[in-house]
Amino acid sequence: RSLSLPAFKAACPDHTTALLIIGAAQRYAAQKADTKKTLGICRWLAEKGWMRGGEELHPTQQATTVRAPGGTPITTDGPFAETKEQLGGFFIIETADLDQAIEAAAACPGTKYGSVEIRPIADM
Repeated sequence: RSLSLPAFKAACPDHTTALLIIGAAQRYAAQKADTKKTLGICRWLAEKGWMRGGEELHPTQQATTVRAPGGTPITTDGPFAETKEQLGGFFIIETADLDQAIEAAAACPGTKYGSVEIRPIADM
């Protein structure tokens, strides 16, 4: 595993509430997600009892970035930074452990063209 397992378990001792961040290579980012596959993963996550939420996002060309270095908002059309991958969507899941979170991430159709990052959600 490329994840720091001890750090992950320390952050989520009893369960794992995590954000699955679905990233796609730029050449695939403009393509519309396969609705049938997306609905399939949503149903599967719900059947497992892991689904807490999620959404597909519009392309970064439709983004507006806001900065307020001196307290006054400054807006820029488009993404904050040029990257090789773009955020295409996300799921919020709650699983018993990291292995289940990895199972959920691996089932996402986004892994075919990009990656799915598992990020624990911090308690506030």
